[in-house]
Amino acid sequence: MKKAAAYALSTILTISVLAGCTNNTGGESLNEGGNLTANASGTGNDGSASNDNVLFFYTAQNKVYEDEANFDRLIGQYVKKKFPDITLKHVHWNDGTRYEDLIAKGTIPDIVFEETYRNARRMIEKFELEYDMSELIKKFNFDTSVLDQGSLERIKTASGGKLYALPFEQSDFVLVYNKDIFDKYGLDYPKDGMTYDEAYELTKKLTRQDGDITYKGYQQHPSHYMYYNQLSEPVLDPNDDKGMLDNEAWLKIVNNIRRFYEIPGNQFVTTGDFPKGQMGMSVDVIENVLRWSQEYPDLNFDIASVPVFADAPGSKYQANVNGLFITKQSKKKDLAFQVIQYLLSDEVQEARASEGIISPLNKPAVQQAFARNVPQLQDKHVAGIFALQSAMPAPRKPGLTFINPPVAQVFQPNIFEQSKDSATALRVVNEMIDKQLAETKAAIEAGGDGTQYQ
Repeated sequence: MKKAAAYALSTILTISVLAGCTNNTGGESLNEGGNLTANASGTGNDGSASNDNVLFFYTAQNKVYEDEANFDRLIGQYVKKKFPDITLKHVHWNDGTRYEDLIAKGTIPDIVFEETYRNARRMIEKFELEYDMSELIKKFNFDTSVLDQGSLERIKTASGGKLYALPFEQSDFVLVYNKDIFDKYGLDYPKDGMTYDEAYELTKKLTRQDGDITYKGYQQHPSHYMYYNQLSEPVLDPNDDKGMLDNEAWLKIVNNIRRFYEIPGNQFVTTGDFPKGQMGMSVDVIENVLRWSQEYPDLNFDIASVPVFADAPGSKYQANVNGLFITKQSKKKDLAFQVIQYLLSDEVQEARASEGIISPLNKPAVQQAFARNVPQLQDKHVAGIFALQSAMPAPRKPGLTFINPPVAQVFQPNIFEQSKDSATALRVVNEMIDKQLAETKAAIEAGGDGTQYQ
C-alpha cells in the first residue's frame, strides 16, 4: 500500500510541474533555480560527450527531471532499451548549469528539452544553438502528420518557418466542474464542445448567494485565455513590427470573457479557488486539476473540454508545448534524431501517457492511455482533454522583431483595476507593444541581444 501511495505521489509530481510554463505566461521559464542532477552515465559533468556512444541530454524544462530517477523512469529507460550501447549524460538546468555555463565549458548538449515558443528565441537562438531538423526528418522518414499540428505549427512560427524542435510534452487546459453544486441546483453537467454562450448562461444560474455561502459560477484566467486564444488572432502583426490588438477581432475576444466577470458576484479572483468548493466551473490545466484531486480527496468533480466559440467549434487553446531540440554544434545529429524519433514512438508515448503526461501524438491508443496509472483520474472524463484540436497560431514573417507581448495587462490593471472599456484597454496595451518592439529592434541594431521584453 505504501509503495502504491509513493508511486501515485511521484506521478502527481511528474505531471503537476508541467503546468509551470502555462502559469508563467508573462514571465519566467519553468525551472529557474533547479538542481543539477546526477549523471546517468557516471561520467564527469565537465566532459563534452565526445565519445561515440555518449549522448548529452540537457533538460531545461520540467522540474521533475532534477531527480535522476525520474529522468531515467520517463526518458532514460526507453533510450537504454532501444539503444543499449548509448550512455546518456544528463544535466538539468540550475544555477551552476545554465546555458552560459555549458557554453563556457565547451560542453554543448546534443539534445535540449526546452519550451518551444518563447524560449526558442530567448534561449536557443540567443546562444546560437538552433538547428533545423527538417533534413533529418526526411532522412529518417519521420511522419510529422501523427503529431498535434497546432504544436508543430507553434514550433515553426517560433523558428522562422523551420523546425528547431519536435514537440514532446504538452500542457492542456480543461473545464473542471463541481458536481455537488450542479446537483444542488438541478443543472445539467457541462459537455464537451459547450459554447461560451452556453457557459455564460450556466454561470448566471450558478452564481448566487445561498445563506452565508457565495457561489461563483465560472472562472477562467483572462491572460491565458488571450495568450493562447482559440480564434488564432495574432498579437504581433504578421508582416510588420507592430501590435495587432487594436481591432474588432480582439474586441470580440475580450468582451466574450469580460461579460462573465460582470455578472454580479462572479468577479475574477483566481481559477485556483475551485477546490474550496464554492465555484461551479473553472478552466485550468489538467496538471492543477490532478493536484487538487490529491490535496482535496473529497472534492466531487469531473472535467470537460474548454468552452468554444460558436464560429470555431473544434478549437481549444493554442498549444503550450515543450520540445526536443538538436543543437547545431552536436556531432551526433543522426544518433540524436533517432533517439528523439524513438521517444516519439507509439510504444514510448503510450507508456508516458499512462503516467499522466499529455502526448503530442494524435493517436487514439495513446490518448486512451492517458492517466491509466493515475488513481485520482480513474473515474474522470479525461477524454475531454482530447475532444478538441489545438488552435493554430497565426503565422508571422521570418525576420521580424519578437517580444513576449504583455497581453495580461489588458485585464490587469486596465479593466479590473481601472475600469477601462475594452477598446481603450486594448489600445493602451497595443501602444505598449509598439513601444517594446521599437526598443527591442533598436537594442538589436545597437548590438544587443534584444531579450529585454522576452
